[in-house]
Amino acid sequence: MRPLDVDEPAAVGPYRLLGRLGAGGMGRVYLGRSAGGRTVAVKIVHPHFALDEEFRARFRREVEAARRVGGAWTAPVLDADPDARVPWVATAYAAGPPLTAAVTHGGPLPAHTVRALGAGLGEALAAVHELGLVHRDVKPSNVLLTLDGPLLIDFGITRAMDGTASLTSSGVSIGSPGYMAPEQVLGKGVTGAADVFSLGAVLAYAATGEPPFRGDSSAALLYKVVHEPPELGDLGGRDGPGDQVRELVAACLDKDPGARPTPAEVARRLAPEGGAARLVAGGWLPGALVEQVSRSAVRLLHLEAGRNDAATAGPESGPVDFSSPSVDGTGPAGSRAPGTSGASGASGSGAFGPPPVMPERPVPTAASDTSVAPAHPLTSAAVPGPRATHPPTRPDGGHRPGRLSVSVAATSDKGQGGRGRRMSCTVALAVAGALAAVTVGSVFVLDLLPGDSAGSDRGAQPEAPAAVVPTAYLGTWEGQANSREGIAIPLGTFRVTVEQAEVGEQVATLRHTDIFGGVCDDVLTLKQVTKKRLVATSVGAKSNRDVCNQARHTVHLTPTGDDLVYESDSKDSGSPEARLSKIG
Repeated sequence: MRPLDVDEPAAVGPYRLLGRLGAGGMGRVYLGRSAGGRTVAVKIVHPHFALDEEFRARFRREVEAARRVGGAWTAPVLDADPDARVPWVATAYAAGPPLTAAVTHGGPLPAHTVRALGAGLGEALAAVHELGLVHRDVKPSNVLLTLDGPLLIDFGITRAMDGTASLTSSGVSIGSPGYMAPEQVLGKGVTGAADVFSLGAVLAYAATGEPPFRGDSSAALLYKVVHEPPELGDLGGRDGPGDQVRELVAACLDKDPGARPTPAEVARRLAPEGGAARLVAGGWLPGALVEQVSRSAVRLLHLEAGRNDAATAGPESGPVDFSSPSVDGTGPAGSRAPGTSGASGASGSGAFGPPPVMPERPVPTAASDTSVAPAHPLTSAAVPGPRATHPPTRPDGGHRPGRLSVSVAATSDKGQGGRGRRMSCTVALAVAGALAAVTVGSVFVLDLLPGDSAGSDRGAQPEAPAAVVPTAYLGTWEGQANSREGIAIPLGTFRVTVEQAEVGEQVATLRHTDIFGGVCDDVLTLKQVTKKRLVATSVGAKSNRDVCNQARHTVHLTPTGDDLVYESDSKDSGSPEARLSKIG
């Protein structure tokens, strides 16, 4: 989970948002908490879909239908506002990794886990189909593995997008290539049998670690789904029960919808005695996953406690006029007391929060010829004036260079007709031996320029390469990647591990897990490193599948705040870019 960015909402409806869980082509998913303390997952659709009235109508109908879904193996819809400026829906949050992450990091699941998984999902789909609904996007990332059993998530949104005019123009398809049924690919009538096809593909992925249809592009995947048999590898193994699972998965992946078993039949064949509940009750997850889920639950408790403490310290920043009426913009963000609902107080995400105030730094006195007097702030309370201090000294009594002190005050108001906003800022800088520029709302800091106290007129000198890799790069980093070629297409998860190395040696490895669960590895060799940028040559690992890009390309890693920005010049891979957070 990532912390909220400054342009993201601090609350939606009655839910305080704690962080962002993920993002996709149709919206973003946040971890939230209700006034009563219940943890929820809040999905907010992208604003451009909110402009499509047909989408809104379908979204409204499907949310009402999805509210009725409350089986044992689904995450129920708790709340929604399809009439908000930006529609959203809240479901119960489940502590457990998606199937994609579990298989990527732990490999294929054991046979008894696959059986329990298939039985639970079969029962979930049977209940959904009885309500007249079709999920249409059953895939590994929409399946969560919890201690209490598997959960099928993300109801309503995908069906609501069917037939939406804006969908075609955005180039986003309904469903996920490689997990869509042939009739879904061909645009024919979609029934519950399409969900069964997707279920078979999910079980094949869980049991083998590979999707049953593989290709290096969406077009190749869709062609194979329609015209070629699935690749089931060693699914089933040599034991009798494994062969039964293989036979069942193959039946689910039949090209003919009428030849596929029903979800209820899938559940009965995998759990003939007592259903999925009995398989789960005996302990269904492998030990490593049990430990992972337990640690995640503990981290969630600490996260919520931290947010509670932060909430008592003062209001938070939020977006401008995010949504209405689900988000009340009558007061500044965070103005209501923690724990109050949107009905009784302003939810607070409809306006800017207080102006950011940087930590106080020692400021050189007026006697110093390198100081710059701060400008008069727009809001005196927002920008603290400099205190009477002495220039910082070294232990030997000498003076060390002054430090950068930044204070920012921002005000905003609606422009003409309420369609735009004006923002004014006052920035006070105390600079000694360096120049810096700071923008409000983004992380953008100019490189510090070398010079002397007398005001040298020499140009900026290039930074000397470091002898060793600075500690700011070392460790394991992870984040979501996007293409920089044309449309920003989600590329999946990037995990980079950087180690100490000299020029010409291996400095890092990259693991790319795409949105379909496929994995490719790259090896990075150090070319040059400074405190501000690491440059490496990247090439595909020899162990990669044939669909991975093995071509040599250049990678830049740039420390940005507490994160690391990854950039690649590989056009064949979409010129990937990712902002990575440190995880180890």
